[in-house]
Amino acid sequence: MYNASQTRYQSMEYSSCGESGLRLPRISLGLWHNFGDTAACGNMKQLCFTAFDQGITHFDLANNYGPEPGSAERNFGRIMKEELFPYRDELVISTKAGYEMWEGPYGNWGSRKHILASLDQSLKRLGLEYVDIFYHHRMDPATPLEETMGALAQAVTSGKALYVGLSNYDGASMGRAAAILREKRCPFVINQNRYSILDRTIEKNGLKETAAGLGKGIIAFSPLEQGMLTDRYLNGVPQDSRVKTDGRFLKESSLTQEKLSRIRSLNEIARERGQSLAQMALAWVLKDQALTSVLIGASKPAQIMDNIGALSNTSFSREELERITQLAG
Repeated sequence: MYNASQTRYQSMEYSSCGESGLRLPRISLGLWHNFGDTAACGNMKQLCFTAFDQGITHFDLANNYGPEPGSAERNFGRIMKEELFPYRDELVISTKAGYEMWEGPYGNWGSRKHILASLDQSLKRLGLEYVDIFYHHRMDPATPLEETMGALAQAVTSGKALYVGLSNYDGASMGRAAAILREKRCPFVINQNRYSILDRTIEKNGLKETAAGLGKGIIAFSPLEQGMLTDRYLNGVPQDSRVKTDGRFLKESSLTQEKLSRIRSLNEIARERGQSLAQMALAWVLKDQALTSVLIGASKPAQIMDNIGALSNTSFSREELERITQLAG
């Protein structure tokens, strides 16, 4: 039986989700990859143990994470039952609904039917009575925003979620959603969006500015761009890399020689800072207090430990920021 480290809270930093009372570790563990049915159970456990032993209290899932869809929740639920349940009140567990999960017109998007049914299914797979944060995973152009937000509010009033969040919304849509949730007295606290040195979309679509203005948190996913902002591809594409073995999210065609050249130059800046490229990439996101946390993925416990090293230096000189921006393209 797992016994958590007695020193787990001594070094991790925690930050509030906007103006709410909920605090998340500056680095959170995402279960998008490496927790499906193709992953080894023993390794999944070690990833969770390593994370929690280092003060990472937040574990992020979605209904469709796998492969197969639902398997990440099911596997994490097994780990919760067998090892982590004594620590349930120390954990923040989040999940989402909104991407295709089952066949037919109700297995996708943002209808009340889909969202509430999906949450019930997620709780069953996780073996939990509630999740701490329940997200709508993406904007739905065919469903009234009032309906989608009403379903999120119902998740809270039913006791099946403590807080709600939005994922992949732009600034304008998030602002309208926030107004609806405020009227319903629903605790909307955080936005989950892609953000990295190479992807500044939330700076361009108003999300970052609007979230700060409304007092909402932001948690960044893919801060390492599916591994591009690590030392994994500095010398080409390894045969055992995700690009070669999976290819669903990062394709070899994305790793052009021009992009690899820019990544190598970014690595030089990281080396000058005394950091790995991954550490610098995470530190770059965390330099801004508007960002509550970053989501990391890991296939090995050592990667979690390396990523946590980013917290040792999240300050950048003006010259470093200018060089990084130039290389971002």
